[in-house]
Amino acid sequence: MPTARKTDPVADGPAVIPVAEGEDPWTADELAEVRDELTDEVARLERAIAVAEAGLQDLFSDGSDGAGRDPADVGSTNFERDQEMSLAANAREMLDQAQLALRLFDSGNYGTCESCGQPIGKDRLQVFPRATLCMTCKKREERR
Repeated sequence: MPTARKTDPVADGPAVIPVAEGEDPWTADELAEVRDELTDEVARLERAIAVAEAGLQDLFSDGSDGAGRDPADVGSTNFERDQEMSLAANAREMLDQAQLALRLFDSGNYGTCESCGQPIGKDRLQVFPRATLCMTCKKREERR
């Protein structure tokens, strides 16, 4: 089973990303595609967070005390605010994951499970480039 090897991408070309047993090695084009996808996702999530935070600012500044307002309107506003806060928190978590994956990619440590040290698997990373756990460890984590 191949292991990860840190390289200097400028001097040595792209890092060797480990693959699961039975998978073909990464090609330079596949690695570029994954890195581009991670970079695009970081930018998209940063924009989504900015929009969500602007929406939250509007909700917080829109008569937050509820004085003289219909209780149904207050409840609706509170619901919208909670939903926006949840969406923003989710986007921040996904941004953190994408940034971590990008750092691991650039440092030559991408594709290795952070729990067991085995390859995450090329197929999994092509579908979910932010993955930091192999399927076995991810399933174990979800059962907890």
